[in-house]
Parts: sequence; structure tokens; C-alpha cells
Amino acid sequence: MKKSILSLGSLVLLFFAGQSRAQQNTANELEVINQLSSHAAVSSMPVSQLLNAPGNEALKAFFFTPVKNKAALKGKKMAVLAADGFEEIELLGPVWYFRQLGAQVDIVAPKFNPAPARYGLSTPDMAKNHIMAIQYLNPVGWVKVDRTADQIKVEEYDAIFIPGGAWNPDNLRYDKDIIRYIQEFNKSGKLIAAICHAPVVLASADILRGRKLTGYWNIQTDLTNAGGIVTDVPVVTDGNIITSRHPIDVADFSKAVESWLTKK
Repeated sequence: MKKSILSLGSLVLLFFAGQSRAQQNTANELEVINQLSSHAAVSSMPVSQLLNAPGNEALKAFFFTPVKNKAALKGKKMAVLAADGFEEIELLGPVWYFRQLGAQVDIVAPKFNPAPARYGLSTPDMAKNHIMAIQYLNPVGWVKVDRTADQIKVEEYDAIFIPGGAWNPDNLRYDKDIIRYIQEFNKSGKLIAAICHAPVVLASADILRGRKLTGYWNIQTDLTNAGGIVTDVPVVTDGNIITSRHPIDVADFSKAVESWLTKK
């Protein structure tokens, strides 16, 4: 009987010793994870803050002044080529404006391609048919996708435009369907518009040699290396290519696209 009691006591001691080791291991793992993780302090750039910032009065007026001719782009069909990490105002701003002018605008994204399991990423189910918006570098929301890039044809659209964002262009320039479509669209002579970081997608499509353009400041060297003639101005139109630099240039960019389409 004593032997049984001692064995039970030993088991209890072993159990607590195991618990202690497990807690120590957990504490050690948490310490390592903390060293591998950044702090969760996040900056914010809501659209209202952008529109009300000093110097952006013209941008604010662009969105809040009622559109006079709501049939200016009636009958025109436009495709927005975008992926996860697009700059929110650079997609939703022009889309809002072109739809106000009567255009049909479709959001077109690469086919959903989840990251390999070994990446350890958690992806919401809505990522299968939505793309993630960012404000500068912060994820802020999701936009529904109308079609995927493997489904569209050149003859279906009068123009395509590509928003910027730090991640969106990299996701697009790696997609074979997107690059093929841009190259075919360029051969048709139809309008291709790109803002902020997005002109690097056109560089990957190899359609910038000898073309005048602009883009976000930290990609201007890349555009030059791709054969483009780069100037640091709000918007540049060269033939069937319109490019712009930054979210604060959204109004100039959108009006340039409108002007190009209404002259055709």
C-alpha cells in the first residue's frame, strides 16, 4: 500500500515538474516570438484626413464638387487591374469619378493564389474574391473583384488603369495573365493609365522604352532604367499611356483619363 502511495506521489511530482518545464518552454517561446515581432503601434491616414490636409484643397474640391456631365463617359468600359496591397484612394477615387461620368468600371485581379502553408499566413475566406486595400502601408479594408485577369479580352474594354500601393504592383508584375494582357492592350493603342508605384508594372511588361512618363519618386530610377523618359510632374500623357505620381495627384490623373477618352 505504501508503495502505491509513493508511486502516486511521484506521479504528482512528475506532473507538476512537467507543467513547470512546459511553462518555462512557453515563456521562452514567447520571448523569442516577441523578439521576432514588431510593436503593434499603427499610424492612420483616413480619407477625410487626406482630403482636409493643408495643400490638398483642390483634391477635396475634386471629390465634393458635383459632376456636371454624368454622361461624359457613357458607353465606355474600363478595367482596373489591381491586387492585394493597392492604395485605397488611388483605386476607389478614380473608380468613383469614372462611374459618376457614366463609365462601366470592372475591378480585375489575378486569380486567387493562396500562399504556401509553410509561410504561416492566415488568409480570410473573403480573399478568394476580394482584394486588400492599404493606406500608405496599413491594411484598411477589402474590395470585391468583378473578374479575374485570365477571363478578360482586349476588345471588351476601352481603357485600363492600375492603382499604386507599395505591394499591389509587385503582386501584379509577377502575374503572367496581367503582363500578357497589358502587352496586348498596348498593341491595340487603347488607353493604359497607371499612378504612383503602378508604372513599374508597365516596366515589367516592357512597354516604356522611349515613352515620356512619371511615377512615385522612389521608382523613377526604375522607370528610367526601363527606357522611359521620366519627369517629376503630377501627370504625363504620351500617346496611349498616362502616368501619375502620388495619391495627391488623383484628381489630375482622373481628369487626364477623362480627357483622353472623351477625345476619342
